Amino acid sequence: MSLRNRTIIFAGLMLIAFVAAGYKTFQRAPDSTFALAPVKTFTLLNNSSGAGQTPKFDAQFVSSNPGQAVHAPSIVELRDGSLRAVWFSGSREGAGDVTIQTAVLNMASKGWRAESTLFNRAQFESGLWRYVKKIGNPVIARAPDGSLHLWVVNVSLGGWAGSAITWARSSDEGATWSAPKRLVTSPFLNIGTLVKGAPLAMADGSLSLPVYHEFITKFGEVLHINPQGQVTGKTRIPGSRTSLQPVVLVTSPVDAKAYMRAGQGGKVVASSTSDAGKTWAQASATNLPNPDSALAGLVSSSGDKWLALNPTATGRQSLALFKANSAGSFDAAKPMFIEGSGVSPQAPSASLPIADHAALLGRELKAQGASDGDIAAYVASAARQLCGPTTCTQEFSYPYLLQTRDGSMHLVYTWHRSRIKHVRLGTALD
Repeated sequence: MSLRNRTIIFAGLMLIAFVAAGYKTFQRAPDSTFALAPVKTFTLLNNSSGAGQTPKFDAQFVSSNPGQAVHAPSIVELRDGSLRAVWFSGSREGAGDVTIQTAVLNMASKGWRAESTLFNRAQFESGLWRYVKKIGNPVIARAPDGSLHLWVVNVSLGGWAGSAITWARSSDEGATWSAPKRLVTSPFLNIGTLVKGAPLAMADGSLSLPVYHEFITKFGEVLHINPQGQVTGKTRIPGSRTSLQPVVLVTSPVDAKAYMRAGQGGKVVASSTSDAGKTWAQASATNLPNPDSALAGLVSSSGDKWLALNPTATGRQSLALFKANSAGSFDAAKPMFIEGSGVSPQAPSASLPIADHAALLGRELKAQGASDGDIAAYVASAARQLCGPTTCTQEFSYPYLLQTRDGSMHLVYTWHRSRIKHVRLGTALD
């Protein structure tokens, strides 16, 4: 046998071994069960459940830098009861100047402090020792060991389908962060994985992180991450082709349900597990409409299941909360509108003349205390992304839900691509 043939055979055997090792490592089922929070009481202030009704809440803007395109917020409760929000911001989505921003809710004044930058592209490049073309969705959460973890989507080559996830940890409530590290989610190119949904605490101190894959094909999956932040396994959600960005609602140590944006069908897609995520059922469409836009969800400490989403088959012109019935089903749930309550859930995406769009945004910005100069910058930022030659669309998108220790429920979302907005609901309003 020639040296060339022996080399080819050896390379083939090494490839088979590598594939087998990769399959074994990244398909290993989790060994733990879901960790459940202690039960507390939560009551939406007006107990609204009828179609088109609006729950009582207070709302204010989180972001404070005018003229920026902002998107994809997430939020975590700090030890002193305040909140820290993170999101990405720049001249436009995918631009080289995009940064990961943060702001903290001042508990004394009940207002958000000025935003600051957590990470920029240069910091990622320095920590990862590689070129970073663009950065995107950040997710912040508290790990079982008490530290804060931050996962951020980043791309070195190509579009979002070439994404990887970068991770950092903070032991001082987000004041400082470790150098960013790359999550190894695949033994091959390690690209195509993105994050949007909140992680789940496991009883053994690990995390289950819902993610989604966009390289070559699309599907949802859940990463299993040890206390050191390393991926130890992952489980694909079968039948989730074209469905992205799973959020997982846990109802017992072994039972949970994943909900995903519509993909191509115009309906929220769902899957379930009864073995703490070791396996997932075939995903199928629910009765909830969705315009292929991100959703958020949580199980309150009293056991109620909630989803926040755009309640239309097309467009992001309204945003609503849905509460499951006592059996845990959302099929007959009615929208409780947070934004756009005048828009029928069955209506197509509404558009406004440019002048009306600017006036609509300006009125709310003015009511929230923005100056005339800042209002002009915010409106111009929204117009760059939401306006055509004569008309503009409204957009309320990418919600993220959190329940805090006092029983309140908090919702953050993108407001017209120009501000991050925070809504607080529940019995703790004062």
